[in-house]
Amino acid sequence: MSAPDLTPDARRPTKPNTPPSTPAEDLGTVTQGRLQDLIRKQVVRSLGSPADLLAIHVRPLWDDRYRVNVVVGKEYTSSKIIQSYFLAADSDGNIIRSSPEVTRLY
Repeated sequence: MSAPDLTPDARRPTKPNTPPSTPAEDLGTVTQGRLQDLIRKQVVRSLGSPADLLAIHVRPLWDDRYRVNVVVGKEYTSSKIIQSYFLAADSDGNIIRSSPEVTRLY
């Protein structure tokens, strides 16, 4: 029977094999957030600003498709979604098509 290897290298815990994030990956996240901001601005520009607007949520679905919810209310506990859109946007945040169409309501 041999003695266990007690060299400093043998006692060192192993690290997972996950590579560190690269600047390009971080840039992708920043770009996605920026794109969502641009889409949000396009929706407000087309729709108008309803009374008691709390938020416009832009959720990426896949590729260039997004779900946009317009939320109103005095506070979040009593808020409601008054408009909801399924839309496609280009890389500049311009709305290509939406269902239903985003038209000026306010």
